[in-house]
Amino acid sequence: MSDHATQPPFSWALFSKAPLIGIIRGLSFDVVKQLLPIYREAGLTTLEITMNTSGAQAMIRHAIDNYGDGLNIGAGTVCTKDDLHKALDAGAQFIVTPVINKKVIKASVKRGIPIFPGAFTPSEIYLAWSLGASMVKVYPATSLGPDYIKDVKAPLDQVKLVPTGGISIDNMAAYFQAGADGLGVGGHLFDKDLIRRNDWAGLTQHFREFVKKLPVTSDIN
Repeated sequence: MSDHATQPPFSWALFSKAPLIGIIRGLSFDVVKQLLPIYREAGLTTLEITMNTSGAQAMIRHAIDNYGDGLNIGAGTVCTKDDLHKALDAGAQFIVTPVINKKVIKASVKRGIPIFPGAFTPSEIYLAWSLGASMVKVYPATSLGPDYIKDVKAPLDQVKLVPTGGISIDNMAAYFQAGADGLGVGGHLFDKDLIRRNDWAGLTQHFREFVKKLPVTSDIN
């Protein structure tokens, strides 16, 4: 395993400043290198690199080595213990899964690594939380909408929820108003046209538009 003692841990203070997890999937290493500094510059703080992205481990390692003190860098699409070991070897500061895998959740909790498992129904959400999830990724949120988050939060108000899937700049506010504790955003955040054109200034401004939609939090940590 890599030397975790030299790596900064996940920062909840950073996450609370901008409770949005940007999801990188299928982008090249060169693009990710370009994205990292402008992501931070725009005011975003937490980034997930999916393990089914080619070169994911190298990307995570690079991000941690160069931006680990200013960004939370995690691994997504962690489905198995093997995926988990690879993510932790790369230095991932947090883990995101699309499904509930009890072994992956328990191993992460034992290591003190925040884990956000994917769940859909209230029973799945509560199971993930009871196994030790730091937050639960409600996925896919596309077909559920903000009202579902509000409905789940009514009886399960202690559970921290991160809706993911279909989140855009147009519906962000509605999810936060419904009680979401964070949001997972992929394609809508990492605009393919801007990336294709290498329009990094345009992408920085695009990121800032998302930051403007985030709830304002006090700096009490």
